[in-house]
Amino acid sequence: MAHFGRVPFSHSEFCEGQPGDQASSPMYHFGSDGDIPLGFDRIVDEVSNEFFFYGSSHPHHHKEMFFPSDLFNRTVPDQHLHGQPLVAYGELYPGNPVSHWQQGTVPPMVGFRSSLLPDCRNFSVVDSHPYNLERELHGRNSVNSVSNIETGNINLGFQIGFDNLDAPSPVFLDNYPFGQKVREEGGNGEAFLTSTSRRCSIGPAQPQGSGHDREAARWSIQLIEANQGSNENTVGFCNAVEKIRNAYPAFDLKTNTGKIWSIATRFPEHILGGTKFRISVWTDFSPHPLLLSQHAGCITHDLIVEILRHTNQYPAQEEFLLSVYGSDEFLQNNCTLGSHESLRKATTCIQLRLHHAGNLKPGLARTCEDDQRRFCVNELLEDSCAWRLTRQNLVSVIMNYRGQVEYLLQNENKVGDVIEAAKAICSVLCFVETRDITDAVRKLRALVKAQNSLQSVETPGKVLIEAAVTELSVAISHLIHVYSSSFDANFQLASIPKSPLCADISLNSQLSFTVYAAHNIPEAWVTSYKVFSFSCSLTYAGKTICQVKICKNTPVKRSFFFLADWNEKRLAHGTVLLSMALYSTLPTTMITPGICSTEIPTSVTLQIDFPETDLEFIKPEPEERRGDLVEPTQECLKHIARLSQIRSLLLLSEQQRRILWFYRYSCNNQNCSLPLVLGSAPSWDRTTVSEMYALLRSWKFSNPLEALGLLTFSFPDQDIRRAAVQQIENVSNDELLEYLPQLVQVLKFEWSLESPLVKLLLNRSLQSIQVAHQLYWLLKNAQNEVHFRMWYKKLLAALQFCAGQALNNEFSKEEKLVRILEDIATKVKAASDPKRKEVLNVELSSLQQFFQEVKVCHLPLNPTLVVQGIEADSCSYFTSNAFPLKISFINVNAPSGNINVIFKIGDDLRQDMLVLQIIRVMDSIWLQEGLDMQMIIYRCLSTGKGQGLVQMVPDATTLAKIHRESGLIGPLKENTIKKWFHHHHPLESSYQEAVRNFFYSCAGWCVVTFILGVCDRHSDNIMLTKAGHMFHIDFGKFLGHAQMFGSIRRDRAPFIFTSEMEYFITEGGKNPQRFHEFVELCCRAYNIVRKHSQLLLNLIEMMLHAGLPELNSIQDLKYVYDNLRPQDSDLQATSYFTRKIKESLECFPVKLNNLIHTLVQMSVGSSAKPSAPETVPQEWMMLDTERSIARATILGFCKKPDSLYLIQVVQTCNVVTFVEKSFEQFSKLHSHLQKQFPSHALPEFPHSWHLPFMDLEHKRVKDLNLYLKQLLSGSRKLANNELVLSFFLNWSKNTLTEDSSSLTLGPQSTGHMPGVQLVISYENTRLTIMLKHMRNIRLPDGSAPSAHAEFYLLPDPYEVSRRKTRTAPKGSDPTYNELIVYDKVTELQGRVLKLVVKSKGTFVGAVNIQLSSVRLNEEKWYPLGNSII
Repeated sequence: MAHFGRVPFSHSEFCEGQPGDQASSPMYHFGSDGDIPLGFDRIVDEVSNEFFFYGSSHPHHHKEMFFPSDLFNRTVPDQHLHGQPLVAYGELYPGNPVSHWQQGTVPPMVGFRSSLLPDCRNFSVVDSHPYNLERELHGRNSVNSVSNIETGNINLGFQIGFDNLDAPSPVFLDNYPFGQKVREEGGNGEAFLTSTSRRCSIGPAQPQGSGHDREAARWSIQLIEANQGSNENTVGFCNAVEKIRNAYPAFDLKTNTGKIWSIATRFPEHILGGTKFRISVWTDFSPHPLLLSQHAGCITHDLIVEILRHTNQYPAQEEFLLSVYGSDEFLQNNCTLGSHESLRKATTCIQLRLHHAGNLKPGLARTCEDDQRRFCVNELLEDSCAWRLTRQNLVSVIMNYRGQVEYLLQNENKVGDVIEAAKAICSVLCFVETRDITDAVRKLRALVKAQNSLQSVETPGKVLIEAAVTELSVAISHLIHVYSSSFDANFQLASIPKSPLCADISLNSQLSFTVYAAHNIPEAWVTSYKVFSFSCSLTYAGKTICQVKICKNTPVKRSFFFLADWNEKRLAHGTVLLSMALYSTLPTTMITPGICSTEIPTSVTLQIDFPETDLEFIKPEPEERRGDLVEPTQECLKHIARLSQIRSLLLLSEQQRRILWFYRYSCNNQNCSLPLVLGSAPSWDRTTVSEMYALLRSWKFSNPLEALGLLTFSFPDQDIRRAAVQQIENVSNDELLEYLPQLVQVLKFEWSLESPLVKLLLNRSLQSIQVAHQLYWLLKNAQNEVHFRMWYKKLLAALQFCAGQALNNEFSKEEKLVRILEDIATKVKAASDPKRKEVLNVELSSLQQFFQEVKVCHLPLNPTLVVQGIEADSCSYFTSNAFPLKISFINVNAPSGNINVIFKIGDDLRQDMLVLQIIRVMDSIWLQEGLDMQMIIYRCLSTGKGQGLVQMVPDATTLAKIHRESGLIGPLKENTIKKWFHHHHPLESSYQEAVRNFFYSCAGWCVVTFILGVCDRHSDNIMLTKAGHMFHIDFGKFLGHAQMFGSIRRDRAPFIFTSEMEYFITEGGKNPQRFHEFVELCCRAYNIVRKHSQLLLNLIEMMLHAGLPELNSIQDLKYVYDNLRPQDSDLQATSYFTRKIKESLECFPVKLNNLIHTLVQMSVGSSAKPSAPETVPQEWMMLDTERSIARATILGFCKKPDSLYLIQVVQTCNVVTFVEKSFEQFSKLHSHLQKQFPSHALPEFPHSWHLPFMDLEHKRVKDLNLYLKQLLSGSRKLANNELVLSFFLNWSKNTLTEDSSSLTLGPQSTGHMPGVQLVISYENTRLTIMLKHMRNIRLPDGSAPSAHAEFYLLPDPYEVSRRKTRTAPKGSDPTYNELIVYDKVTELQGRVLKLVVKSKGTFVGAVNIQLSSVRLNEEKWYPLGNSII
């Protein structure tokens, strides 16, 4: 509400002092004389009852002041000033907390009457409390030294200008010492002032209401506070954000739970059907966990009911929740267990904790106090003091200007001081000098010069001077209005000029405007260049829609400042100021509103004058214009379908676009995608746009994610973007998380901060803390893009406003944690080698101090992990070039062990984030198809420019280290990987599980690294876990941007699949069928991903303008398209990818590269200083230290056909895990140990027999615990034996897996009959045969052949049907995946396919196939005969 203050002083109170007395005077002072900023921010934000400040304009005037009773239309009671505290009170005027143009009223003003104001050079009003951001944002109840504060939206009118020169008014005199005593009385909201510097005096009263007073009203420059911004866009954004926040009140417990919910993905029911999870649940009802086995398709709520039944707590009187043990992550009660990502990716027996929902703390929930907060421009610009300084300086220079004008009007010969004061105003406002100001100054100089020559005060020249001063004041007011409309400020003119009527743009409309001048030209330019020119073009959707206009050259002029004046015509209305970026070339080809910063400029400012009539685009109505279009033929429809396979609009040629647009009404979601059709429109004229709207309205989206393509730079139309967002609204919060990086990037292409996409993201952030947390760091990081810094800064402020105080506190703690880590990493990197370890140990104290202050903090990498400190002894750094830090955080849930992360500086991790995100999307696609590729995808977060956090994967080592352990030529050996896994898995079952994990994960990474063109692949960028999972790290090179040695590509294989990997998979060639299976798995995974080519290409296209070093052109997008090959059939793609597997397998330079890398790293390692604690070359590696087991205890058992015992395993590094084992497995362990150790070195193993009346399982628990205690407390050699470590520390993975029948690893009983596997298809007279594999083929002497296949289509009277495949390397089970094609085969009846296998001309086998009896499109093994039929 608006407040208007009145001062309760009477005339007699100011009569006691005389001009020379040092009377008390309640004046405010900022500092020394001449420093005259006004404490405007304090007055605006906190004053409920304002003062009117008046004073004499010049020291020659009487230092008197008075308060006539009729000044405020009321009688003021007599009240003595000296010796009495001054109490400020006022009368409240109701108002709405909306902008001035919405109110339609002018708020009250604080006026300065000219005759009684003091010299402005000495006048100041001080804020007794320095500016405090927290009070600015939250403290509307603070007590000001001159006011009685009341919470509310204060719209203060502050009139700075000229009134009746002789009008009576009170004055607060200046010249009072800094540090005046200000006494505040608490409790009653009243503030008191005391002073000891000067007494107040009064002068004679003057009549009011003269005509002169009315005339002078035109001179006033009236400013008001604009808490929600000084322009309509900012105000609209603030109001929109408040509206969004208000839709989610704090008391709504459905959206404001304050809990971080586990990410869940919906799967088809058949995917979850056959999978079971082993679960241990910790409850408050028992010190031991409850052991359960549950289907992945079980609803979380049903699991809770089962737990309550087992603990005799059912039915429960309150709600219960399950959290993931060791984190703040809660399972969603209405989702299946298998849909939770953290459970699917669990590598151990899943551990959960049961909670009473009512006993949980609110956590990160918003509060009612958050609901009361207003969203103001202060919050948008909270870390930028420029706008506050501009406002303060502006008020000061306006007051100085007013004083100089009054002095001019009385003396009529000091025009220079007035002009200097006007210049000071312009300098505060970006050094902009408009033509109106220039003309008014010129006129004023001429009039004063003429007046001085006449030497008469009675001439009409005085009236002309007053008119010229009025003209100058109006020009200054106009400049202030232009400034506050163009840039973000929290003040504006009280009276805004009315906007002109809007006119529709017709097809023949011409856009006309004047580029007036470039202001504030640097002096260096003036001395370096003679003339300046500018060029101008109009673009839309990346297209230039008019020719570039280059203006004439013009020299620099100087009036107040240097400026380049190109103005050739006068357009006085619609002026805007633009802050120019000083670059030698255009900073970006993408021109959007987001690039137009509304920050207060610090460089050259361009002034553009638009015509008085605003131009408005009147949206056309949707209208189909089929005209004489004929229905397309089947051939045309097939062509459309082929074009749609291109998937990306940017890859369509102009001719292809014309075809798609011509057949636009024949396109639908079955044969094309909407982004391709709409993007093929020839122009954006009204007729075309109306047709685009018609297509948009009638289109049925097959998938909401199809609409992502409509949010790219190619679609600026707001209706199209709104329709896209409406589709994306159908995506769940958890699924939206996968695409947040792209959605944040395409915010650049929005034309308004009130766009539907902005609203969608803010809405989702209010519904999900996971979304809010990821969005916070994405927006924080996006602010490093210099051209869009202000755009993202405002969005981040809106997010923080919506998030509430509790979550913002967590954001602040995370930010501070990152700053401390950055400081430590910088100092460690800069230190010399001998001092580096010492520097690290010293600097870690700042981290420890941080945790002493904040107690706990969420990790930026993963908000569900809460840490309470660091374990300094486990922290270290790595000896790679960047010297990244390894930080070991202490988990708040201590039993879960420490959380190890890496902090890096000097590397741009945004590219790593993108690659890992797309890999995560591919993994999700596979899981939706029931294919678990056992992918380990670690977390990575860019926290700023060239810095970020990386998750450490436990129990993983680099392939390079494995090679080094095998000696100098380890990379060249075939059995390196196999020996390493055998060493860590002496038990056959454990070893086979590792083989299986490697089999799947290696295939998955082959596919993803090929599609994304990941380069710089050497043995230090490939890691293996002891459980068998392979994964890649370090994605600084991708999209085929290979590292070069001179002109030689370092990466020459399509992806990394070496002979040692094949050797491990096939057991050294003992099981060649596994290679067939590996190829089939790779091709299946490749084809599944290819079905989603449009999604992947959209995600990459949306990042084209993100500023990534290796993703910035259409060619980069085309690289992914070429690798996906969406135009190919599955058979063609299978053949293609099989060739890539063979290319990789036969690429010897890969091994040579690994050898060179290993030799270099060995030389670096040998020369490493002893002070460097981590000499391994790769920073993501988890050191294999302290792997020994401290103790293992059986906590309970689960009765099944064979009882399983839950064992708690505590390692010496305090990592706690759980494993389930049967009695038979214990017995096998003991048997293996007996083969390695003498019996006296082993503890006695419990007997397997028992008496019938005994409680067998409880006795076995007791006996086995004794056995484990003796085993682990015995000799160190026994306790650390690989058999023991493998038994307790290796786990079977509990994830979604396809039916075991679909892929079985291990020896298979295939018989001795040679055979060939074919897939035969027939369509439109084309016969296609794919030769997949052969098996068990031999030469007559029993040796393995180098076989090829020859095909004949019989009858073949002209002998033209012979087709031949390539020759496979020597082997009895070769893989081909080659296509044989016969065209113009009119029918299959009576046709025979003859296949002959040869090896260098020697016959191996043959088969004849009657095509009429073949089941098409199915894989089938055909036996090979030993003679040609």
